[in-house]
Amino acid sequence: MTARNIDGKAIAQAFRAECAVRVGRLKDAGVVPGLAVVIVGDDPASKVYVRNKAKACEAIGVHSEVHAMSADTAQAHLLKFIATLNADDAIHGILVQLPLPKGIDSRAVIEAIAPEKDVDGFHYSNVGRLLVGEPAYYPCTPWGAMKMLEHESIAVEGKHAVVVGRSTIVGKPMALMLLNAGATVTVCHSKTRDLAAMTRQADILVAAVGKPRIITGDMVKLGAVVIDVGINRLPDGTLCGDVDYEAVRQIASRITPVPGGVGPMTIAMLLGNTVKAAELAAGTGVRGETRIT
Repeated sequence: MTARNIDGKAIAQAFRAECAVRVGRLKDAGVVPGLAVVIVGDDPASKVYVRNKAKACEAIGVHSEVHAMSADTAQAHLLKFIATLNADDAIHGILVQLPLPKGIDSRAVIEAIAPEKDVDGFHYSNVGRLLVGEPAYYPCTPWGAMKMLEHESIAVEGKHAVVVGRSTIVGKPMALMLLNAGATVTVCHSKTRDLAAMTRQADILVAAVGKPRIITGDMVKLGAVVIDVGINRLPDGTLCGDVDYEAVRQIASRITPVPGGVGPMTIAMLLGNTVKAAELAAGTGVRGETRIT
């Protein structure tokens, strides 16, 4: 058996095209979706991410603003600025790029964002809605992974899903989304005993731990669907995931490559959340999700 790749680039492109149509409808009604991205400090990776987000917005007609602040910005100043964005009717989504410099309480900053503009899905209000299974703005990376499963018509209900990683950005919300979709979910982490015994039970295996090729071929059940969320840079500069791709693709039925798998979906889902926020603000949206065809 050789696994079939789940093409994140193609799925993300289709979703962006759908978002562009929705943006067009909003503009016909006199509404231009707006996203404000705030970056504090000079982290090179963060600058790349922010630049890519701005380009993605421009490509589908979403207005984007990038507000760069110095690393010595006081938390009080940042919170005051977020309050001005909350009050700006032209801004429908607010994203504060993480990580923030030392001395700034990330949780306080996230909670300062109005829940209806929290397009990253990290505000306690949106986290709580996810927990109880209500529509919300979901964290973009795990939501992207769910959309990949949906696009591929991979049944989740009744399946055993194993998530390796328990971060608040990916692992925990991923587990909740799978649980809400009807899967039986096991969450593994650094304290899990006999990780391989757990992962070999998975019909759907999600690796989101940030360790290069930690999931090897002998850790995967024959025919499993493997979603690799990890993006790791090796000493030679190349990228790899948390999954040993070449070994695991001989065992799995479907697999996401790195790069080109989950990565492209993250920004696509950010666009989806921003467009939905604009639709809700304009009174034309519903608090549900859009299915990718």
